[in-house]
Amino acid sequence: MSKRSPLVVAPAKGARVAAVVVTFNRLAKLPKTLEAIRAQEHAPEWIVVVNNQSTDGTREYLDALDFPGLIVMHLPKNIGGAGGFEMGMERGYEVGADFVWVMDDDCYPEPAALRLLLEQREVSSRVLGREVPFACSLVKYIDGSLCEMNNPITTWDWPRAHLMGAASMLVVECTFVSVLVPRGVLAELGLPLRDYFIWFDDKEYTKRLTAAYGPGIIAMESLVTHDMGVNAGVNYRQVDESNIWKFEKGTRNQASYRLHYEGRWSYLNYVRRVRLGMKQGNVTKPVRKRMYKALLEARRFNPQPRFPGQPVS
Repeated sequence: MSKRSPLVVAPAKGARVAAVVVTFNRLAKLPKTLEAIRAQEHAPEWIVVVNNQSTDGTREYLDALDFPGLIVMHLPKNIGGAGGFEMGMERGYEVGADFVWVMDDDCYPEPAALRLLLEQREVSSRVLGREVPFACSLVKYIDGSLCEMNNPITTWDWPRAHLMGAASMLVVECTFVSVLVPRGVLAELGLPLRDYFIWFDDKEYTKRLTAAYGPGIIAMESLVTHDMGVNAGVNYRQVDESNIWKFEKGTRNQASYRLHYEGRWSYLNYVRRVRLGMKQGNVTKPVRKRMYKALLEARRFNPQPRFPGQPVS
C-alpha cells in the first residue's frame, strides 16, 4: 500500500512526455539514440539533451539539429550523470511534461518502448489499486542477451501485477536506462541527487520512490538496447587505476545510502562485500586505500534532493 496520498497521473493516451538524455563524449552513439527516440510510436513532445561539457564535437552536432520539441542544455561544466539527470528532469517538469522518460546516450529504445511503458504503468496501477511511481524497460545488450548492468531488483511478490493481467513485474529499484516517471513524483519527492555525480543516483532515486509510494514496474515488452562496451555489472574485483574514479564515487554513494537509510548493519555488510571483492581480485594497495577512504567518507556524506524551481546551492 502506498505510504503517501495517491499521485495524480495523466492517462497514457495523449500523455505529453519529455525524453531526457544525458550525454558526455558519445558522439558516435548519440545520433542513434535520438533517432530511436524520434521513431517512437508514442512520440515525445520534447527531447531534452543535456550536454555535460563534451569535447568530441557533440556541441556542434547538437547545435546543427533543428526539429520540433528539441531542447539542448549545454552545461558550463561536467556535473556527472547524476547532475545531468537532475537538470534534464527539472527542464522536463518546467516545460509541462506529464512524464519524463530518462536514458543514457547509448540507449536505443525500440519503437514501441515508450508506448508500452505508458500503457503498462497505467494497467499495473489499475490492477494494483495504486499509482505506480515509475516504469522501466527490459534492457538488452547489443547481442540480444540480458544487459548485466541494468537488471532491476524485483520485489518478493514480483509476479503480482502479471497474474492480474499486466505484462509487468514489480521492482524496487532500477537504472536510468529507459525509466518513465510521472511529473507529480518530481514535485513531491524532488530530483536525483546531483552530489552523487555518477553511479547509484538512479538506484537511490527509484528506491526513494518505492519507499514513498510502493514498488515500480518493469514493462516486460518495452525493450531497449544498451550499447555499452562490455556486458558486465559492477565488480569490485576489477577496480584499478583506470576506473577507480567511478568506483570510489559509486562506493561512497551506495555506502552513504545504506548507512543513512538502511542502518549500520547494511553499511557494514556493504563494507565487507567491497573488501572481500578487492581481496579476491588482488586489487593494488593504492587503489584499495582510495576505496576505503570512499567508504569512510560515506559517514558524513548525505546529500538531500533539490526540487524543481529551487536554486542550485
